Amino acid sequence: MAPYHIRKYQESDCKTVVALFCLGMEEHIPATFRHMLKLPRTLLLLLGVPLTLLLATGSWFLTIMSTLILLVFLRLLANYPWKIIEINCLRTELADISKSYSVPGSCYWVAESGGQVVGTVSALPVGDPPLGKKQLQLLHLVVAVEHRGQGIAKALVRTLLQFARVEGYNEVIIETTIMQDRAQVLYQAMGFQETGRSFETIIWRILAIPKIHLLHRLPSAQEKGL
Repeated sequence: MAPYHIRKYQESDCKTVVALFCLGMEEHIPATFRHMLKLPRTLLLLLGVPLTLLLATGSWFLTIMSTLILLVFLRLLANYPWKIIEINCLRTELADISKSYSVPGSCYWVAESGGQVVGTVSALPVGDPPLGKKQLQLLHLVVAVEHRGQGIAKALVRTLLQFARVEGYNEVIIETTIMQDRAQVLYQAMGFQETGRSFETIIWRILAIPKIHLLHRLPSAQEKGL
């Protein structure tokens, strides 16, 4: 197990950071597909359409082909929302990471092991926080598959939380999904609490994948003195 250290993002990291982000998005697609196949409405579709065709035409060929076409369609549908997120991020904040994270109170970190970037996490201030709150949003927590289980993700989150304390933030927020179950366990173990769920778009509602909102409250200077 090679040692790792966490440092701030540099321009030379760009290609690897973007590649890690894209791999992280792609990783959720198979789990989303499996999740869809377990939904009652999906099972009804996969059974109802082929059976209707069989009864209407008597053709087993059409029945089998319709099942295959439906499976291909569902696989593409599972791919769609993650690709949309990927494209949007690559066109906005990840198009120029240094510029996007030059905002005061923001930062982008990488975990390096053996001279290679193997993990990332970033933080941006929330533009319109609740009254009296100063919130930081955790984004892009990714660790390369072959380097998981080494405590890198936890170390990256700790780094971000320490940054938030130093910068005077009251709260750190995260938006994740039920597909990111390992991340949820990590966040909750580190003091994040679920504050609600919502569906960002109609596609997420169709897929029955809610966005999970998590929050970590940071003690104020007064509370620390108590």
